[in-house]
Amino acid sequence: MITEDMASKVAEISYDELPREVIFQAKLCLLDFLAVVMRGSNSPSGEIVKEIFNIPKESSIVGLDRLGVMDAAFCNGVFAHSLDLDDGHRHAQLHPGCAVIPAALATADFHKKTGKELVEAIVAGYQVSILMGKLSNPMHRNKGFHSTGTCGTMGAAAATCKIMALNEEKIINALGLAGTQAAGLLESDHAGTMGKHLHAGKAAQAGVLATILAGKEFTGAKSIIDGKQGFYRAMVSNTNISTVENRWKAMDKDRHHILDVYFKQYPLCRHLHSSIDAATIIKSKMETEGSKLDDIRSINIKTYKIAAEHDNYNPETVEDVRQSLPFAVAISLIKGAPNTENMEITDRTRSLALKTVIETDAKLDGSYPSKRPSEISVETDNRVYNCRVDLPRGEPENPLDMQDLSQKFQELNPNVNVEFVNTIEQIESIYIHDFMEMLNLNIK
Repeated sequence: MITEDMASKVAEISYDELPREVIFQAKLCLLDFLAVVMRGSNSPSGEIVKEIFNIPKESSIVGLDRLGVMDAAFCNGVFAHSLDLDDGHRHAQLHPGCAVIPAALATADFHKKTGKELVEAIVAGYQVSILMGKLSNPMHRNKGFHSTGTCGTMGAAAATCKIMALNEEKIINALGLAGTQAAGLLESDHAGTMGKHLHAGKAAQAGVLATILAGKEFTGAKSIIDGKQGFYRAMVSNTNISTVENRWKAMDKDRHHILDVYFKQYPLCRHLHSSIDAATIIKSKMETEGSKLDDIRSINIKTYKIAAEHDNYNPETVEDVRQSLPFAVAISLIKGAPNTENMEITDRTRSLALKTVIETDAKLDGSYPSKRPSEISVETDNRVYNCRVDLPRGEPENPLDMQDLSQKFQELNPNVNVEFVNTIEQIESIYIHDFMEMLNLNIK
């Protein structure tokens, strides 16, 4: 059974046996999460959640002084996914951090655990959610499921199991209970709605609930993944069970897959980032040569199929813009790299977006997901500007480092003392409850 194998891997993860680069990567993931969740708490969906749970408007991350452990995990999960700035994994096709870390953080706070135990839980949660994503995709996504909500639920449960130090039998039950709660439809994402943010919050909350129940001897199906009516056959492919098991056996389960996550620079869907990078390079070339935006006659984007499908030419909300390739490129050419402040829908962006033609290029599509290529051609009155980007900045092959993520943290949260970032590097010796208190004290 895949669930039993997965539970065994979770039980085996020990901080003392983790490679240094894995521990450091977990800290990068935590820093990136905190950067996004604190700013995301002030997003439109974040404000709605705070109102529902009666959380003060000035709160930036929810601790247990405000809510119970499951509700804290839910709120922070919504906050973390509300800006489309959270980490991800291109082969698993999901965002692990927005589900895993809220669950681990809330549970570690409640059970008075240290940062050392939090790091261990983050590694376990990322491992399970990414393995589930790699096992299930691309078929899972092609059936309309948002892997962050589905596979993220399993990862959140795994992380919480590590915090609560459950034995292997109870981890199996927790994963079984998480799997039966797994949900999230891509229609919410591509329709440009806040339902996308809900997926992360529910995944975190469901993972915590599954683990608490399992800790009390509540049972879950150990066949939840590869059973006749389990996750894989219901939500991935109605194939024979041996095919699922063979696919699982062929996976690299000994690698720490947290090492392969990407970090974002722009608050838009990751499938747009190669095009954004290419457009900003073209913008720089145009400025150097004195070409003006009004000189642009046409914009041609060749890219892979999934990216090309983000072809909304008439976005109405910021959530729409985050899924719109024409607008992402238009904003990049007009204002430079998109950020949380410059993604307005204006007559100028609409006009430039309407000059854009998007093509699915067979050769570029064939290189996905090993690459996420985009080739942009901007024709002006005087010349044509071309640029191709195969992998956007932030992928493990083209990474962001601690300094980059510290800058991202400060730009998103200028009201937080920058010295707070240093505590993350020494988090092992800090109790998470004290860490949360420290966070609140460091807000200017």
